Amino acid sequence: MSEFSPDFQNRLRDLMRWRRDVRRFRSDPVDEDVLTACLDTFCLAPSVGLSEPWRVVRVDSAAARAAALENFTQANDAALAGYNGEKAKLYSTLKLSGMKEAPIQLAVFCDESTDKGAGLGAGTMPETRRYSVVGAITQFWLTARAHGLGVGWVSILDPDRLNADLNISKDWILVGYLCVGWPEENSNTPELEQAGWEERRGSLPLEVR
Repeated sequence: MSEFSPDFQNRLRDLMRWRRDVRRFRSDPVDEDVLTACLDTFCLAPSVGLSEPWRVVRVDSAAARAAALENFTQANDAALAGYNGEKAKLYSTLKLSGMKEAPIQLAVFCDESTDKGAGLGAGTMPETRRYSVVGAITQFWLTARAHGLGVGWVSILDPDRLNADLNISKDWILVGYLCVGWPEENSNTPELEQAGWEERRGSLPLEVR
C-alpha cells in the first residue's frame, strides 16, 4: 500500500474544500484530453458487487440541450411556487443552473437492470447501485477540480421527461445532470452560503450508540 505524505494529505483536504457546485462558467472550450482524463476516474470508483452501474450520456446537440434547459426552467418555476415570503424572494434570485453557459453537459444514470456483479450486495439495498454512481461522480468532480474545471450538479429536473427527451432506457435512472467548464471565479465558500440561503456546518454531528 502506498504511503501518502502529510503534505499530500493536506493538499487532498484543500482539494475537497475548493470543490464547489459551480453555476457560472466561462464559454472557453474544454480540451477533450482533459475531459477524458476526468471521465476515466469513473472506472476507478468503488461499486456494490463490482456492478459498475454508471452510464454517462454527453448532451451535445442543440435540440437535446434546449429540451434539458426547458425541463429545468419548468421544474424551477414549480420549485419556486413551493416557497413563500422572504424565502421565495431569495430563491428567485438564485442561479441554480449553468446549463446556458457550460460547454460540457453530462447526464449520469444508474443502470438498474445491469447483470454485472450478479446482484451481490444489492439484494437488501438495491439503492446501493445509485450510491455507487454518486461515488463515481464525486471522484470525477474532484478530478475535474484538480484540473481547474468547475462542475455543477443540476437536480431541479423531471427525470422521466429527461429520459424521454434523450431517448434513454427506462431501466436507467437519472442520478445527476452535470454542467462542466471553466468557472468564472474560484471560491472555497458555497454559493448558496454566499447568497444567504444556508450555512455549512462546521463539524460532523456524530452520534454514538
